[in-house]
Amino acid sequence: MLPSDRYLTIAAPAEFGFKEKGSKFLAFAYPVADEAAVKAQLAQLRKPYFDATHHCYAYALGPQRAATRANDDGEPSGTAGLPILNQIKAAGLSDVLVVVVRYFGGTKLGAAGLVAAYKTAAAEVLALARPLEKTLTETLQLGFNYLALHQVMRVVKELDLPIVAQTFDNQCQLTVQVRASQAAAAKQKLTECGCALL
Repeated sequence: MLPSDRYLTIAAPAEFGFKEKGSKFLAFAYPVADEAAVKAQLAQLRKPYFDATHHCYAYALGPQRAATRANDDGEPSGTAGLPILNQIKAAGLSDVLVVVVRYFGGTKLGAAGLVAAYKTAAAEVLALARPLEKTLTETLQLGFNYLALHQVMRVVKELDLPIVAQTFDNQCQLTVQVRASQAAAAKQKLTECGCALL
């Protein structure tokens, strides 16, 4: 079980293909950050596989999978997109798009056969993808008097906060990153040593 501020995605795209009763299924998994990336990836994939019968897909976005979508692209309702989405959820992944391209081979698979084929395609391509653990962070902008610099930097080092930007003058500014789960404690320590959150 991952901490609440960590989640799993995939490190790089993956591909998998198989045949079922003459139909060819090509599965693709992509790491995606938002819906714009999903649309771009779908458009890019349609070019080389423009002659395919179906481009069924599902995606889950956000650490808690707040945005999800399943698309059957002409297959009977619930037989393609949903089985793909269920595999994304079963793998515990977020920020992932899985597309299964189907070339119809002449033999109808029936609803149960389609569900099994799309489920298998999604499960196999996700098994091939390398998982990547990500951490949710908050960016804190701090303002403080130069006299507090030593104390502030001691806290930054103690909490191991990566510095994004810094300006040192009579009034100093510092931008740091902090793990979401540690943000409240970090803010408290930093304000105690004279920082104002900007």
